[in-house]
Amino acid sequence: MDIKKLLFVTRFDNLRFDALQSLMDLKKAALNHVVFLNVIERDKVAMRRGKGYEKSAEIRLREKANIRFIDWAETLFEQGMEVGVYIVVGSFAGQVIQAAEKESVDLIVLSPEKKGRLEQLYSGSDITEIVHRSATPVLVYKYLAQKGPLAENPFEKPLLATNWSAASQRAIDYLKSLKSVIREVDVVHVASEKDLKETSAMGIQKTRKESRQKLDALCDELEDCGITAKPHVYIGGTVAEIDKAARECQSSMIIAGSPRKRLWKDRWGTSISKGLAEQSIFPILLIPPKEG
Repeated sequence: MDIKKLLFVTRFDNLRFDALQSLMDLKKAALNHVVFLNVIERDKVAMRRGKGYEKSAEIRLREKANIRFIDWAETLFEQGMEVGVYIVVGSFAGQVIQAAEKESVDLIVLSPEKKGRLEQLYSGSDITEIVHRSATPVLVYKYLAQKGPLAENPFEKPLLATNWSAASQRAIDYLKSLKSVIREVDVVHVASEKDLKETSAMGIQKTRKESRQKLDALCDELEDCGITAKPHVYIGGTVAEIDKAARECQSSMIIAGSPRKRLWKDRWGTSISKGLAEQSIFPILLIPPKEG
């Protein structure tokens, strides 16, 4: 599961070249090819202009994107990287999936798009759709603060969230493939208050101890692969506690498995992957399940 080719999806205003540069440490994990993608969405072009869609507006957007990509590509060429470029018109999620499949990329990097509550309710989340349809891991890249520099390497000190599921195992396997760029990982399991079947302090500590034993075994497994790992048990709402753990551990990103569920349920309900992507300030790396 080496990361050799990366798809960098940008709208320019919320995912800039400095974000890509912060990922260049992935060259230690075999990265040698970056594919740029900019999607021009007809309805949003028309909405911004307050008019119907105009071909001239599309041409201007294409050329502006092309100028930016040429500049970025020159820097990457100097770093010994291969570069590809797509500037396309269509639906955002559909074009991301199509480009990822056509280029056989190993990682999709994109930024969350802010939508109004009503727009999200009816149109859903592009990220949710991409994660559910893609067989490729997705990094939802967020700036930890609106002002200030990025982390030099988001993969340096990740937090791995696990619930012992098949999706979590997939994330663990993926994490092992990144051992050349990871300095340390904090492994977190969030126990629901419903899991605390005992009402006594002794019963609650028993639940914590059982979770900790599993975490210790997992950390030993990661240590055997050359990754320094620390176990943590939290109790409460999963998304909120994972985000709290990332803050307390001073993590550089969050890694989690993303189970394949019905898209309708994920749009109208809540899933861990959707919750993290929309609510956490940290970059979120979501690992999809294996196909088949």
